Amino acid sequence: MTGRTVTLKVKYADFQQITRSRTNERGLRGVEELVGIASVLLEPLFPVKKGVRLLGATLSSLEPERDEDDTRQLSLGLPGQ
Repeated sequence: MTGRTVTLKVKYADFQQITRSRTNERGLRGVEELVGIASVLLEPLFPVKKGVRLLGATLSSLEPERDEDDTRQLSLGLPGQ
């Protein structure tokens, strides 16, 4: 499976929240592309004027990968993986 839409959610210390998203015509090709799009969505929010209590990124608009030979699971690079 691959996804086409990256959504960034920011929850601030005052409990306000915002979301930003970007959809590609084709599915993302790896973690690097997901991080790159999330970074582009996050960049306009800096410098932060109030504290951030939660930051998250999601991948949606899931669809089967077109290349059936590539069935590897992508890793997020978190400790313990």
